[in-house]
Amino acid sequence: MLFQRKTQSPSVGAPEFLVVGLGNPDKKYAFTRHNSGFLCVDMLAEKHGFTVKKLKFKSLLGDAEIGGHRCLVMKPQTYMNLSGEAVRDAAQFYKIPPERIVVLFDDISLDVGKIRIRRKGTDGGHNGIKNIIYHLNSDMFPRIKIGVGKKSHPDYDLADWVLSEFKKDEEAPLKTALEHACAALELLLDGKIDEAMNKYNS
Repeated sequence: MLFQRKTQSPSVGAPEFLVVGLGNPDKKYAFTRHNSGFLCVDMLAEKHGFTVKKLKFKSLLGDAEIGGHRCLVMKPQTYMNLSGEAVRDAAQFYKIPPERIVVLFDDISLDVGKIRIRRKGTDGGHNGIKNIIYHLNSDMFPRIKIGVGKKSHPDYDLADWVLSEFKKDEEAPLKTALEHACAALELLLDGKIDEAMNKYNS
């Protein structure tokens, strides 16, 4: 049969997708707003039973099967503003095009508890995304934005805000957002980005 269905397990061979959570590696940043992407990767690892420990491509890596798709899950260790170096190195090695790179990251324009899926687009002022676009020479990668809330005061320094920790009363809505992001990711991997956007976009 010309179009015989593949019987090879998704866990064998090269990954189909890169799933990239953005954040900063130092422990002091672990529960900060800017580390929402890392927090989402942690939840993915817990849900799907894999670890993110291997060090390669300037990242901590996990080899995962998510929704039947082989994924290389990444936490770049370059610090946020140089995230693109790690993504580029892995994408070039596995010959994965931007359309198969899903990036999870924080968004100050969304309230905590909200997520937003985008098929592609500009960096929106996010330095991690800006660096990924630069190194891939493309903005055609899908992304899941995780709401971290607007600055609590207009005079609050933006860097200080995104590097501040989530408050106690934000923990429950944050968990909801991360769970939605994990569910939305499975739809994206299945090519159902419109369904994901309709279901989860605020």
